[in-house]
Amino acid sequence: MQILLTGASGYIGRRLKHVLMKQSDIRLRLMVRNVHSISESAKEECEIVQADVLEPQTLDDALAGIDVAYYLIHGLNQTNFKDLDRQSAQNFLDACIRQKVKTIIYLGGLGNKQTGSEHLLSRIETGEILSSRPDAVHCIWFRAGVIIGSGSASFEIIRHLVQKLPVMITPKWVSTMVTPIGVEDVIAYLRDALYLKTESNLMIDIGEEAMSYGDLMLRIASAMGLKRYLIPVNVLTPKLSSYWLALFTPVPYSVASSLIEGLKSEVTVTNDLRHQLFHIQSHSLEEAVRQAIHEIESNQVMSRWSDSGAGTWEIDHAHDPANALFLDRRVIDIGTMNAENVYRSFCSIGGKNGWFGYDWLWKIRGGIDKLFKGAGINRGRRDPKALRLGDSLDFWKVVDIVENERLLLYAQMKLPGKAWLEFKIHEGKLIQSAYFYPYGLLGRVYWYLLIPLHYLIFSNMAKSIIEKSAK
Repeated sequence: MQILLTGASGYIGRRLKHVLMKQSDIRLRLMVRNVHSISESAKEECEIVQADVLEPQTLDDALAGIDVAYYLIHGLNQTNFKDLDRQSAQNFLDACIRQKVKTIIYLGGLGNKQTGSEHLLSRIETGEILSSRPDAVHCIWFRAGVIIGSGSASFEIIRHLVQKLPVMITPKWVSTMVTPIGVEDVIAYLRDALYLKTESNLMIDIGEEAMSYGDLMLRIASAMGLKRYLIPVNVLTPKLSSYWLALFTPVPYSVASSLIEGLKSEVTVTNDLRHQLFHIQSHSLEEAVRQAIHEIESNQVMSRWSDSGAGTWEIDHAHDPANALFLDRRVIDIGTMNAENVYRSFCSIGGKNGWFGYDWLWKIRGGIDKLFKGAGINRGRRDPKALRLGDSLDFWKVVDIVENERLLLYAQMKLPGKAWLEFKIHEGKLIQSAYFYPYGLLGRVYWYLLIPLHYLIFSNMAKSIIEKSAK
């Protein structure tokens, strides 16, 4: 079979790609907006095509000759995500029909239109659009609730809350019912759907045991060996709850508010097609939690909720800093020092490794960023040593990386402008550059006010990178 996978750099897409690459009876094509977002091993084993669902003219080449197309695209991080989702789905469906694709496989969310959040309604509308032409292309529409796995937004929120807070004052939504599912089970359903023979559209709810959000939190805590207590109250509004999650967990306010809004709607399975059509041995909640914790503790997290670039890293940033108006540059001669050691040194920055000095200033900046609904510094990093294109690094994003030569980070903090931080090895020198493109007068004032702090932080950072390289 000829298979197209969209969203291959997202949370589910990365994991599904890893599984599909092992299937010897398929030929896998990956559709991406930036070919540099794909690893070298994937480029060797898969066909790569550059296309964008918002640019219909690029989709025909991507879908030519395809039998089954996975649709794992969502614009949640965009302000107008509902319009973008609607247009993306319609463009993709139209192109599938033109290219005579047999089946679209789509992953959406459990819930209903009457009580669903804007996020959930958009996911439902996407499924309805993809299912709207059964005469031309069939759609297998999976619906999942809370996904339990290392790096998933929902799991990371609950994990951080139960780790940090022995007693939690919770809103009334903790009584809402939900059906969680392990990420490995989600991937298994998506993989096995390739071999499903269907003559019509299918909507398949996945997940097994329903429980309240309160019970979900307590059982995750128990699986982690923790005893926790919940005190539900009626005074916590969705806005206060969103701020609470943003401050105590790695997710920014925008993600927290979307999740909180969705908690008013029960997300439980409504049909039994998963049992009728598939033979998948489901994992219990506790098994999914233990597997997630094992991956985190052994640095084997394959994907994270923040992997999706939302337009940030899928585009080519390689030359963007050239447009910056302000520059802070440090140049240090590395002499006979091994360039690979220097590269490994600056690629280990951030997360629990810290920022090589003045970490307290970075934490203050991260706290301020959270207060202004930014990403904050507590996203950390996926792996303490290795980086890849698209990785989140505290409130930065890896937008370009060249082994033993360059690391380029794009700022995702709240700023009156755009900023990049670059580390580069060139002609026996470490060149560390902070670039800033200001928005109007405020951006310029911001830069000049921070010059003293930049001098302390960036000069110490460059020296520390060299010192660390020599160890």
